[in-house]
Amino acid sequence: MSEKHDKAEKTAWFSLIGNFLMAAMKAIVGYFGNSYALIADAIESTGDVFSSALVIIGFRYAKRPPDENHPYGHGKVEPLITFVVVGFLVASATLIIIESIHNIQTPHKAPKSYTLWFIAAVVLTKELFFRFVSKSGKEVGSSSLEADAWHHRSDAITSACAFVGIAIAVYMGDAWAQADDWAALIASFIIFYNAYKIFRPALGEIMDEHRYDDFIAIIREKAMEVEGIHTTEKCWVRKSGMRYWVDLHIHVDGNLSVHEGHTIAHNLKEHLIQALPEIEDVLVHVEPAEHN
Repeated sequence: MSEKHDKAEKTAWFSLIGNFLMAAMKAIVGYFGNSYALIADAIESTGDVFSSALVIIGFRYAKRPPDENHPYGHGKVEPLITFVVVGFLVASATLIIIESIHNIQTPHKAPKSYTLWFIAAVVLTKELFFRFVSKSGKEVGSSSLEADAWHHRSDAITSACAFVGIAIAVYMGDAWAQADDWAALIASFIIFYNAYKIFRPALGEIMDEHRYDDFIAIIREKAMEVEGIHTTEKCWVRKSGMRYWVDLHIHVDGNLSVHEGHTIAHNLKEHLIQALPEIEDVLVHVEPAEHN
């Protein structure tokens, strides 16, 4: 699992550096190009820099092994970091709304035409960032990395809105200059929606919500490969960071000795952890099988 943590951390560093460079370029082009939609984008990207840094800190803390005070490990820090990332998104969207409304009420000139081509490149770049980080997040099973990926997607969406607004302002003239600000305002509500999409699965992870039906089906299938197991009954899964803890009830021959039942349970635990390396531990409850 250290390989997964290392991969996740490298991806987060890639995300952080990309967000920093993007925020700087957006702020410069937006300022000299007279585009608040771009400046609003830069504000959001600046928040992304801090959120990516938090994700990296979270990964390093989550790598700590279980100890006396944390028998289930330190992986729950990941969804907690996700909540903070969501907070950055909400704060960014709120700031953009306030500034957009102010600019809509204040007459100003349309953005420079070159900002349009810059924002088109931003949309493409951020979508590629999203796909790369999201793929890594799914591969390693990290909720905070997937949340960071959605930062890139929300950035691509806000940039797309800015592209439309800037295009209207550039080609329709100064009378339509506020289109740029309206684009930023619309983008802020999209950011709110993305924040909810990130928040919901992280909350489920913290609450040990039942969300792993496909994984449970695989666990049951692998369990039946162990000699001596008649059927499986209850199966509960909780996720902590990138690791899973499994509670599994099995039925065995009721005439077996305690020692024999324990051996089957031990074999099952070893088999599942070997077959599914993302499992940290398995608690097996042995029950007598019903005879017809």
